[in-house]
Amino acid sequence: MTALITRDELAKEIAANTVTVLDALGPEYYAKAHLPGALNLIEDDVADRAPDLLPDRDAAIVTYCSNAACGNSQAVASKLEALGYTNVRKYREGIQDWADAGLTVETSA
Repeated sequence: MTALITRDELAKEIAANTVTVLDALGPEYYAKAHLPGALNLIEDDVADRAPDLLPDRDAAIVTYCSNAACGNSQAVASKLEALGYTNVRKYREGIQDWADAGLTVETSA
C-alpha cells in the first residue's frame, strides 16, 4: 500500500515546490478544480504519459482524487510504483478536504 501524506505535510511540500502533485480524476474534474500546480494523470494514461511527465523516478510524487473513498489516487500510485517510481505517496483525503480547509485550488478555465 502506498504511504499516505497529510494535508499539512502536502501544503508545505507544495509551498516549497518539492513535490509533483497528480490529480487522478478525469479531465473534466481537473478543469473545475485541482490542487495548486497539479498535473492531471488518470489511471489509463499512466504507462503512456508518466515517463514524459515524470522523468525522475526518485522524485517526490503525491496522487490525490476527490475524497478518501475515491480509489483513483491509489490506482495511479500503484501503477507508478509498478513502473519503478520510488517516492510515491497518496493524499488520502482528496481535493474536497483541501477546499473545505480553505486552501487554494486552481482551475483550468
